[in-house]
Amino acid sequence: MAEQAGVPQGLAGVKHIIAVASGKGGVGKSTTTVNLALAMAADGYKVGVLDADIYGPSQGMMLGFAPDTRPQVRNEKFFIPPVAHGIKTMSMAFLTTQETPMAWRGPMATGALMQILTQTEWDELDYLFIDMPPGTGDIQLTLAQKVPVSGSVVVTTPQDIALLDARRGIEMFNKVNIPVLGVVENMSVHVCSNCGHKEAIFGDEGGQKLSAEYGVDVLGKLPLSLAIREGADAGKPTMVSAPESDAAKTYGEIARKLHALLQSRAEPFAVPTIGMSDD
Repeated sequence: MAEQAGVPQGLAGVKHIIAVASGKGGVGKSTTTVNLALAMAADGYKVGVLDADIYGPSQGMMLGFAPDTRPQVRNEKFFIPPVAHGIKTMSMAFLTTQETPMAWRGPMATGALMQILTQTEWDELDYLFIDMPPGTGDIQLTLAQKVPVSGSVVVTTPQDIALLDARRGIEMFNKVNIPVLGVVENMSVHVCSNCGHKEAIFGDEGGQKLSAEYGVDVLGKLPLSLAIREGADAGKPTMVSAPESDAAKTYGEIARKLHALLQSRAEPFAVPTIGMSDD
């Protein structure tokens, strides 16, 4: 990607940008983003996270940054992204306080996001995960049009209303020619911590419905889990707090699927050989 013309200077060393999106809020998109980033880092890749949810940034808390964390600035122009658990991170939360509401209209929010994305010194990264805001508005379209996104991941729950909005997200990426690498079905089943009983609270096989309808892969399913929520709130996501857990293994499997998909798309087409015969 660094060889493409028009790539902003701050992104010149980033090999792949993955947008993690959802049609609606509350489906676990940010939790999925941070754990996939940590899973990639655990496999030895250089990884960054951009918190693109201008109105509700959460990556700072999820990665355990102190509320007063601020990025260093080089040449009065470029932000040096803070690092946690080996992940370079940039978020609007680092430029405001917890009590500061982002009461901005669309163009202001979009301009701020493009500034922190393109004026951050990401240096050499294998993967930059963008935690997208929910919906399909100005910010999503601007990112799609101005940033060389390698692919997208859509996070949903099995609930019909979440699937309805996830469809809109898939349609948006299709219209702007960004490949949808797959769907992550979050909160797919609740496992009782006392008896182990499994119950599909939000419905069943929602990801499979999207897969059949749009021809996208179901990359993995995550349970509705108290431990996942507690780890994110405490600044120690599942990949850090419980790396041997079933959920962490699922995040790792999803990350490896994403890597394989992007590697296969990056491979050059084989040049056909022409043979000669007397026939």
